[in-house]
Amino acid sequence: WTIVNNGAWDYAADTRGYTVGALLELHARSWSARFVEALMPKIANGVDLEWNLARARGNNLEFEFRPRLAQRHKTALRLLAYRNVADMGNYRQAITEFLAHQTAVPDIIGTRRQGRTKNGIGLNLEQELSHTTRAFLRIGAGDGRNESFAYTEVDQTVSFGADQAGNRWRRPHDKFGAAFVMNGIVAAHQQYLALGGQGFLLGDGGLNYGREKIVEGYYTAHIWRGVFAAADLQHINNPGYNRDRGPAWVPAARLHVDF
Repeated sequence: WTIVNNGAWDYAADTRGYTVGALLELHARSWSARFVEALMPKIANGVDLEWNLARARGNNLEFEFRPRLAQRHKTALRLLAYRNVADMGNYRQAITEFLAHQTAVPDIIGTRRQGRTKNGIGLNLEQELSHTTRAFLRIGAGDGRNESFAYTEVDQTVSFGADQAGNRWRRPHDKFGAAFVMNGIVAAHQQYLALGGQGFLLGDGGLNYGREKIVEGYYTAHIWRGVFAAADLQHINNPGYNRDRGPAWVPAARLHVDF
């Protein structure tokens, strides 16, 4: 999940990953700038979007630079920033109310207030190493004061990986790839989960915190025309940031068909 996208980028979207927004772009020869204002869900990870921008919205800013670090190979460096406004709960308030015996468990839902914000930054580097090999690096961080709202429960992330087309073994439409990602959450988020709080993805009554570390590899084989099959394997240390869980192996198989 956090290899597909910058995990700390809590991008505006409903639970299916869709939203509605307006995009403004400016392009020059070696750089681009983009600004998006998009709709946020009404509740964390919700299916319904909030159409009143005065109540909720996601503001996204991206600067893309295309330097020629290698003469014949493409480079893309992107600097990202976001600011989400929504009806968010606050981890510290939920903890305070629980410790004051106002709630049976820390309850982020009961602390929601309109107009709270979540801010974050990111860096994305993509480098073509050869005509058949590509590599990437992503770094991201969110302030984590208010609840994770749209994408996943990650406040800090770093990931890197590469893929290789199958030209060397006479399978030019095949692809092999591998990546590593490490995710973390801020102290208030950790304490909230450790005391028994739940988010929209995390929460099992306690937390022995450790950074989540994932290694993933896959091979995609071209079967026929637009038909591709892939085998994938993940190894996860501290799943859900819990040292008492895992390590876990997660195999997967995919079939992709182009019509």
